[in-house]
Amino acid sequence: MVQTLEGTDIGTGQSVTLAGLGATLNDTYTVEDVPIYSFLGVDDEGDWIYDPDVIILNQLLMAKTHADVARGPVSGTLTFTISCTWITNQMVVDWLGIASATANDTTFITKCVSAANAYAYRRRREAGYYDDLTTVPGGDVELGTIMYAGSLYRERGSVDSYASFEQMGPPVAFGANGQINRLLGINRAQVA
Repeated sequence: MVQTLEGTDIGTGQSVTLAGLGATLNDTYTVEDVPIYSFLGVDDEGDWIYDPDVIILNQLLMAKTHADVARGPVSGTLTFTISCTWITNQMVVDWLGIASATANDTTFITKCVSAANAYAYRRRREAGYYDDLTTVPGGDVELGTIMYAGSLYRERGSVDSYASFEQMGPPVAFGANGQINRLLGINRAQVA
């Protein structure tokens, strides 16, 4: 059981790395549960037992198979990376209806797919959804993520939107701040 100093977006099934705790505990683990009650142990049937009278926030339950690991307060670092894999490069290429012309195009599509996966997962998390990182919640979310990645690809080399060849004259340059801020997740309301 590990308790973090503040709440995190770490969920069941995610991989975390502990460091600074000594050779016995330093390792990479898979989070088995994110309980809010004090962990008491495992019953005869292998189910976890919790004490509902003792609330402990920001806990992560992970399996450690080393014998005689002392329970008690120690401090170290916990690192994790959220890596969402809802869509692939091929899905975006199929949606765009074109094949990658060069290795640079393929590299850029990969960046767009990574950005779209992270953006879609983060925005849904902010909206209160708790989705699996590897299984897309539904066809609508999959298409929305693909469309966002395709939009990022189509905006390549433009100022702040799609490049256009309209006969209405040259577009007014607005700067890329809107897109950059959206990708970075900044300039948005903070959730209390």
